[in-house]
Amino acid sequence: MPVDELSEVEPWLRFGAFVAIFVAVAVWEALAPRRRLRWSRARRWPHNLGLLALDVIVVRLLAPGAAIGVAVLAAAEGWGLLHALALPEWVAVAFAVLALDLAIYGQHILFHRVPLLWRLHRVHHTDTDFDVTTGTRFHPVEILLSLGIKCAVIMLLGAPPLAVLIFEVVLNVTSMFNHANARLPDAVDSWLRWLLVTPDMHRVHHSVVGREMNSNFGFNVPWWDRLFGTYRAQPLAGHSEMRIGVEGFDAPDEVRLSRLLVQPLHEPDPGPLPFQKEHA
Repeated sequence: MPVDELSEVEPWLRFGAFVAIFVAVAVWEALAPRRRLRWSRARRWPHNLGLLALDVIVVRLLAPGAAIGVAVLAAAEGWGLLHALALPEWVAVAFAVLALDLAIYGQHILFHRVPLLWRLHRVHHTDTDFDVTTGTRFHPVEILLSLGIKCAVIMLLGAPPLAVLIFEVVLNVTSMFNHANARLPDAVDSWLRWLLVTPDMHRVHHSVVGREMNSNFGFNVPWWDRLFGTYRAQPLAGHSEMRIGVEGFDAPDEVRLSRLLVQPLHEPDPGPLPFQKEHA
């Protein structure tokens, strides 16, 4: 597909994938819930999805098609590692998709370790329930910062536009899948988490327990957590009883969109940052 057509189809492909996977995961959650929700969907979903809508508006106004655009520019100018190596196209695409996934893994750790970045990312973690809408709940400033980091990686790699399109769609899909409040058979989960980040694997990352929150940073593939020692198989309290969220942000009003937008201005949660916590 020509690069100009990729730029045109990208937003529609992402939107179509979002709608299809969102509906599929929501139905899965209704048929096979993993945990009992603390708050009803009617109470949480308008605010989580409202934040998503705001994110989309901000990106479309300030940086429409930025990731694909940077990839197109790098291809036209011959910038980046992959252009210097002159690899076959399919190798370059596969390598770029994996490299972008590794970059997102590293970015995720960075957003946990830097206090100002954690304040932004904390908006995602303060959801005291865990379901498909949690995977869409990110502060607009974090979205813009993440986009900037992604564009820098795309430029340095010389990632092909097709690889960027594939990565963007896959990241959108897996973020909803691995935040599902849905049950997989234990045998299926045990096998699948060698290939993909499953909901049970990622749910551990949303624990209020510091050393659990500081694990399982991957979004698409689980290999980086296993390779770099940040993998944790299960929460100590079990999936049904584990507490989800961030200490100090569990009041009923914290689910509101207006609170989510100003939450980074609040003082950090009591105690050290997640990566520093050692309590069980």
